[in-house]
Amino acid sequence: MELGIYGLGRMGGNMAVRLVRGGHRVVAANRSPEPVNEAAAAGAVPAFSIEEMVSKLEETPRIVWIMVPSGQVTDDTLHHVMGLLKPGDIIVDGGNSNFHDTIRRSQEVAAAGLNYMDCGTSGGIWGLKEGYSLMIGGEKSTFDHCEPIWQTLAPPNGYGYMGTSGAGHFVKMVHNGVEYGMLQAYGEGYEIIEKSQFKPDLREVTRVWQNGSVVRSWLLDLAALAFADDPELANIKGYVQDSGEGRWTVQAAIDEDVPAPVITLSLLQRFVSRQDDSFSAKVIAALRNQFGGHAVKFESGELGGMKHEAE
Repeated sequence: MELGIYGLGRMGGNMAVRLVRGGHRVVAANRSPEPVNEAAAAGAVPAFSIEEMVSKLEETPRIVWIMVPSGQVTDDTLHHVMGLLKPGDIIVDGGNSNFHDTIRRSQEVAAAGLNYMDCGTSGGIWGLKEGYSLMIGGEKSTFDHCEPIWQTLAPPNGYGYMGTSGAGHFVKMVHNGVEYGMLQAYGEGYEIIEKSQFKPDLREVTRVWQNGSVVRSWLLDLAALAFADDPELANIKGYVQDSGEGRWTVQAAIDEDVPAPVITLSLLQRFVSRQDDSFSAKVIAALRNQFGGHAVKFESGELGGMKHEAE
């Protein structure tokens, strides 16, 4: 098939290459020229603007895949693309959009006579080699029309139709929430082992867990690579960002009255990781000292007391 891809970042660029290797004609465009040149070197048709990308699409209905950050950037890009397409053409949003935004956008696109697919995309920088997990929402007929694209991007059994517009991004959102919980559990488990009196080699622990254990997973395979590079993670700062999907998952759990303590706490732990010095922890330490005379640790590193004598 033929499609245009706008947004050649860490995932979009690799997706363009995987599609080219799969025999598709890909018109690759990006805001900055360097990624376009890289995609062209891999066999894509280069385009240095959205207008040029659309003009180089020869098949109908035309398919444009948007791979840009969520939020206003997606809205701006979508509206730009819509102004260049004709009724019956297809737009795919492969980014991490909020499903509420996706539902709204699908209505705007449908009103213009266009077709809109939301494709939750997982695979990261490994997707070029391993393939991408695709969770897709929109009209089933449009899903079927684009199936050769899904088949090329995904590994066997790695894509599926999730339902009407918004369903793909909703399922991907929850997928990322589950990922938060899994990452937190691995992190806590390794820290318990690392702090213990035994202090086994974490590379050895990981090797054993990878083979036959009920906790084996691709994330564990990635842990093996991380520990191989830096066995004590001495060069890594424990500062963990979040893309927003975990927050949206927690909000969805609240909206649906679903208790989700693991995902919620894993999100909050990411916030903790960004605090060099937690004010709430200072308050707790001060109060413990006040009611029980418990020692507090001062900025100098010394332990001491600051309890007032009872009168």
